[in-house]
Amino acid sequence: GLVRPDLVDRAVGLARMLCALMPDEPEVRGLLALILLTDARRTTRCAPDGRLLLLEEQDRARWDRAAIDEGIRLVRGALRGRPGRFALQAAIAALHAQAPSYPDTDWGQIVRLYDLLGRTWPSPVVALNRAVALAMADGPAAGLAELDRLERDGKLAGYRYLPAARADLLRRLGRANEAVEAYRAALELTANHAERQFLASRLAEVSES
Repeated sequence: GLVRPDLVDRAVGLARMLCALMPDEPEVRGLLALILLTDARRTTRCAPDGRLLLLEEQDRARWDRAAIDEGIRLVRGALRGRPGRFALQAAIAALHAQAPSYPDTDWGQIVRLYDLLGRTWPSPVVALNRAVALAMADGPAAGLAELDRLERDGKLAGYRYLPAARADLLRRLGRANEAVEAYRAALELTANHAERQFLASRLAEVSES
């Protein structure tokens, strides 16, 4: 499965315990906010038949609004002063949670938050996520250029989400043959059943175009 509810519930409990023990620590509030805001979409990540649902496909009316409201309150406190990695990640999650629809997401602000996150917590995975947000803000060609740079860098070799993201941008650009190769590369690296089903369906779709 995509989610282990028992582990998520345990993580929320531990984060709440930390908040009680360290009430003045912004990063602890940021951590709890990040978990709550991410888990608020738990029931919408898959269709009833088990098919993976992308963020743009999820029914926002079914998101856990109480968890989102609490997460947003925590983010506001966590962002005071110089925010750390958890506060910035939670702020990104809050923008997704607050957007009335996928196209109405403030992608420009998300890119700027990833810029801050990349300076606070340099990570190739952060750079990958930033490239995906950049593709939404400035178009797939801009995002693909960043992904190509990450691929040349080699730090994400073997990381399945790099070829998966690259495949999606190539698909959006109409570069079907290259998208097919990227989807196949992502499939080779993916063990999760729901993710494999999604990639295989996209591969079939692109192969027929």
